[in-house]
Amino acid sequence: MHVKLGKFNQLEVVKEVDFGMYLDGGEDGEILLPSRYVPEECRPGEVLNVFIYLDNEERLTATTLTPLVQVGEFACLKVAWVNQFGAFLNWGLMKDLFVPFSEQKVKMQVGKNYVIHAHIDEDSYRMVASAKVERYLSKEMPEYERGELVSILVWQKTDLGFKAIVDNLYSGLLYRNEVFQALEPGMRMQAYVKQVREDGKIDLELQRGGARKVDDFANVLLGYMKTHGGYVPLHDKSDAKEIYATFGVSKKTFKKAVGELYKKHLIVLEARGLRLNE
Repeated sequence: MHVKLGKFNQLEVVKEVDFGMYLDGGEDGEILLPSRYVPEECRPGEVLNVFIYLDNEERLTATTLTPLVQVGEFACLKVAWVNQFGAFLNWGLMKDLFVPFSEQKVKMQVGKNYVIHAHIDEDSYRMVASAKVERYLSKEMPEYERGELVSILVWQKTDLGFKAIVDNLYSGLLYRNEVFQALEPGMRMQAYVKQVREDGKIDLELQRGGARKVDDFANVLLGYMKTHGGYVPLHDKSDAKEIYATFGVSKKTFKKAVGELYKKHLIVLEARGLRLNE
């Protein structure tokens, strides 16, 4: 058995020493879990869930801390320091995560955040990071249905909108004219699949598309009015930003929902707002 570097492993405690516990790393030998990470009342024979990385002397080391990224994952991390070899990112462990200059799209600066991919360097067998995330995105055709809920990491702002990494695998895009909230690289959120394009890239939206979204919001709007005195000071001429700030939906969705409620005689349209039809 080989341990998985840069990931969590289930390892058995084999012996206790003054400076920690040694864990059974199989073919990789015994691996130290320093005292600061040893759980209270831990004894030899117990199995611990530990993250394995290389310490400053390139030795396999265990920790019970959860890092901000694992091998094979994307994350947005802050640069802690830079030297003549590259940048070092704060990823929640004592030893910072290295990004060689060759893996930087632009020269990284201390204190700034960058979206990266973490992986094992084949030559040095060290866990490193790369800001050239495109090369680590899946080339396979995504198998998503329209309207499917996915997890995204906002990656890069472009003229079209915001590139995003979908489910830690695929490339996606949120179009600028369909985004009604402030977005920044590094933000994690949920989105809906609008379509999977022929090139394998995914068009995304932050609000559920189609009639179902309108029906859902119509119920939200009706409930809001019932709990706010039967009135809301918004109408079809209200500013889109004001509508989004109140309900988190586009003006288009708001107007369609208002139309549905009006056709059902559930609301009355007034000059400065909407009122429940009593």
